[in-house]
Amino acid sequence: MSEGDFQLGADLRGRRIVVAMSGGVDSSVVAALAARTGAETIGITLQLYDHGAAVGRAGSCCAGRDIRDARAVCDRLGIAHYVFDHESAFREAVIDDFADEYLAGRTPIPCIKCNMGPKFTDLLALARDLGGDCLATGHYVRRVPGPAGAELHRAADPARDQSYFLFATTPAQLDYLRFPLGGLPKPRVRELAAELGLGVAAKPDSQDICFVPDGDYASLVKKLRPQAARGGEIVDATGRVLGQHKGLIHYTVGQRRGLEIGGTPEPLYVLRLEPETQRVVVGPRRALAVRAARLSGINWIGGDHAGPLSAKVRSLARPVPARLDGGRLVFDTPEYGVAPGQAAVLYAGERVLGGGWIVETEAADLAPA
Repeated sequence: MSEGDFQLGADLRGRRIVVAMSGGVDSSVVAALAARTGAETIGITLQLYDHGAAVGRAGSCCAGRDIRDARAVCDRLGIAHYVFDHESAFREAVIDDFADEYLAGRTPIPCIKCNMGPKFTDLLALARDLGGDCLATGHYVRRVPGPAGAELHRAADPARDQSYFLFATTPAQLDYLRFPLGGLPKPRVRELAAELGLGVAAKPDSQDICFVPDGDYASLVKKLRPQAARGGEIVDATGRVLGQHKGLIHYTVGQRRGLEIGGTPEPLYVLRLEPETQRVVVGPRRALAVRAARLSGINWIGGDHAGPLSAKVRSLARPVPARLDGGRLVFDTPEYGVAPGQAAVLYAGERVLGGGWIVETEAADLAPA
């Protein structure tokens, strides 16, 4: 069963498709496409955090209103819908990790941790328990058959591509997963939702960090870890004190705004965070240049690929030429804004080869212009 089997007119009678449903337009369209094939279609939703607190809040997912929207879509399609409570597991694997990473001076990406745990590990297990032939999701990536098995490729629509967040997908997971929307632009997906009579056709997309109300992640971290509000010094690379800050959680590598330091000959950027001294180290933009980064937790799905590759070190960055030397990622030219805690995702053209977590960086030591 391939993504192409989900096109209208396909006949998959006798098969069972389990669809991961968040209550948004993307997963709802996937459910509708699956149901139109004639396959027995089952929608499953994980309740990941207190849905009572999220009722009516725009930009959430896997909570109150979104669960109701998913159920309404399933009712409209005439398919079963099950909700599984994974709030405790989500808090431990994603929310607590999110807070601890900020305390350690790193910049976390909870969406990847969610995909690694509740979204793919737990949902895949549930889908198999339900006897599904596959688990279909609304992610914008492509699953492409290759000579050694299924490959993960970037979405056809660059503006919607979510491959950066899925680098930790394993070959076994990829074999079972399906991504029917990977070849479609988002406007077409919304058109399909309207054509299929789905009430979520015009529903806004969820925000990146679904469990953070109004995007105020600092308040959430301080609530979970009160010590995160401890202030400290803002210093330059020589240790000279330039100012004070109200907590490392307010800063990330490459940040310029919010430093509130005046009287310097050139703009200053956050170079690194030092949780052991509670200091924010700043400097000119050239000091942000990185020649290499050490990675941990590397997941490789690129088979025996040994040719040129490119690396993406932020979700909105473009892939840049690089090479992987063991656990060390070396850039062909200096890269900027490489932050510990973020992911480095590796590509060969459109294909995702894997990636890892940035642990530390090596400065390029560029001379002043």
